[in-house]
Amino acid sequence: MTDVREQSLEEVEGDAWGDAPADATKLIATVHELRRKPIGLLEVEDLRVLLGQREGVPVLVPRALDILERDPLAEGDYYPGDLLDVVLNGVPADYWAACPGESARLRALVDTIDLKEVDDDELRAGIAAFREGDASRPPAKAPGPL
Repeated sequence: MTDVREQSLEEVEGDAWGDAPADATKLIATVHELRRKPIGLLEVEDLRVLLGQREGVPVLVPRALDILERDPLAEGDYYPGDLLDVVLNGVPADYWAACPGESARLRALVDTIDLKEVDDDELRAGIAAFREGDASRPPAKAPGPL
C-alpha cells in the first residue's frame, strides 16, 4: 500500500485537473500545480492555499494538524498562525462533525496557545472565540473564488 504522503491530491482523489487554463489567475494556477505535488512535500504555505480553497480537506487537514501540533503558529507567506487561521475558519464544519478525532486534535492544540504570543488581532479573536464555543467549531467562511 502506498503511503498517502508520497501521492498527490490528484492521485489520492483520482481526479486529475491537468494544467490550469492559459488565462487562469495566479491562485488558480497555484492550486492546479499544488494538486500534483506529493502531499508529504506540501509546505505550510501550500497547505494554507489549498485548505483556504477547500481543496483536499479530508486528506490535508491531518497533515496540517501534524504541523500545528508541533508549531501552532506555523507561518506560511502572511503571518505567524496563518495556517491555523485557515484551519479554524476555512475547513467546513461538516468535516469536523464527521471527523471527531481530528476535531479533538484541533481543540487540544488550540488550548496550548498563549494568546499573548499571537500578534494578529483577528487570529487572536478567532482562537478566543473557538475556545469559548461549543464542541463543534464556528461555521467556516466560504472560500474566495478561484
